[in-house]
Amino acid sequence: AGRQLAAALARAREYRLLGFLDDDDRFWGNSLDGRMVYRPADLDKLIPELGVTDVLLAIPSASRQHRLHILETLRKSPIHVRTLPGMADLAAGRVSMSDVRELEIEDLLGREPVTPNGLLLNRNIHNKVVLVTGAGGSIGSELCRQILKCQPKTLLLVDISEFALYQTHQELQSGAASGIELLPLLASVGHEERMHEIMDTWRPHTVYHAAAYKHVPLVEHNPAEGVRNNVWGTWICAQAAARNGVQNFVFISTDKAVRPTNIMGASKRLAEMVLQGMAALDSSAQTCFSMVRFGNVLGSSGSVVPLFREQIKNGGPITLTHPDINRYFMTIPEAAQLVIQAGAMAGGGDVFVLDMGQPVRIYDLARRMVELSGLTLRDEMHPDGDIEIEITGLRPGEKLYEELLIGDNPKPTQHARIMKAHEDCPSWQELEDHLKALQLAVSLNDVPVIKGLLRQLVQGYQPAEGVVDWVHLAQEQEVAVGNE
Repeated sequence: AGRQLAAALARAREYRLLGFLDDDDRFWGNSLDGRMVYRPADLDKLIPELGVTDVLLAIPSASRQHRLHILETLRKSPIHVRTLPGMADLAAGRVSMSDVRELEIEDLLGREPVTPNGLLLNRNIHNKVVLVTGAGGSIGSELCRQILKCQPKTLLLVDISEFALYQTHQELQSGAASGIELLPLLASVGHEERMHEIMDTWRPHTVYHAAAYKHVPLVEHNPAEGVRNNVWGTWICAQAAARNGVQNFVFISTDKAVRPTNIMGASKRLAEMVLQGMAALDSSAQTCFSMVRFGNVLGSSGSVVPLFREQIKNGGPITLTHPDINRYFMTIPEAAQLVIQAGAMAGGGDVFVLDMGQPVRIYDLARRMVELSGLTLRDEMHPDGDIEIEITGLRPGEKLYEELLIGDNPKPTQHARIMKAHEDCPSWQELEDHLKALQLAVSLNDVPVIKGLLRQLVQGYQPAEGVVDWVHLAQEQEVAVGNE
């Protein structure tokens, strides 16, 4: 890979190859295609001697842990580090300069993905009709890519965004095997008649429900729409699935559903409870409902990595809400594969939790990105640095730390990265009364009542002080509206 990249550099006029670094001592002091091979430990001395500005990593077969070790060494030097992607991405022929890319957060994590279990991947997909809601989103579209690899009979793409659906459909069409029917369906998950019509017409075997409003500050500013989409959209899709003989319904949840401090997290936990309640209501029902809960995925819309990269490119500052904020991260392909495998293990009402590895301190991530761009951090100790990190304060509903479990008793499954949580849920009868009251509050856009009902329903959600009987208050408002 290094020699191929050297050949690509020779064809690119904007770069000049100065030499090779290699950690194999057999090569040190030798010449390769007319360029010297140096010890990595000599880099700091070589930077002023040769005028080095960039280091390109040509080690596509190296493990994540090995890459992380190299990057930790390189970030102490004032050079811009970029990399070639993995071997799978380079399988098609000659390396070119267009293959060189900026470092992604997965390069900075050192976490190795686990080889997926083929039996679990194929169980609910191969030669079956599969439906994905939110198919134009970051998780939904990756689910579709992974599903296509398992060769379904038909893949139904459901999304409310015409542009997102068009983009995903166009991309998937070019890579779909012949014989697989790929159907883009414009629909809102909150449109009851449309969702019933879709499931009645195509009778999917498996549904992956990824459609959601997920951006914490946006949902915090639009609570009624957040609850309408995340809770009622899930309920409507689940009812349509049960009515039309869907065998597996897998809900994509979030770590923000655990002891939530925001509307988005509370709405996702309530959506989980709706599915838990439906599963418990009729254990003999044909539809198996399950939920998969995980943290942030890399490269999704709103991810910090592309934002930080753009801010570094513009000379800063990097904006960070709090110096101690931590988050779990996982690549989108790994998350999608684990969602599919978790759903294949479900028995009904299961809450699965993905092993996200160790949480990442976002301040440290920002610092690494600055240093690996060949720049320095500007702070009190280094006032002449290039890029400053500006602390803006926590946004409404934002937490310093995310959790994946409400309880503390997860059980292992047959997959090393998937655990099964035990989360308590009220009976369907009790839940249904509150849902009706919440539906009324949403229709009236009454934010205090919405928050109060969520606080009564969702363990750990505390948006405000005071104790009010929100169910009766919502019913009184219905009477008042009726009298009006």
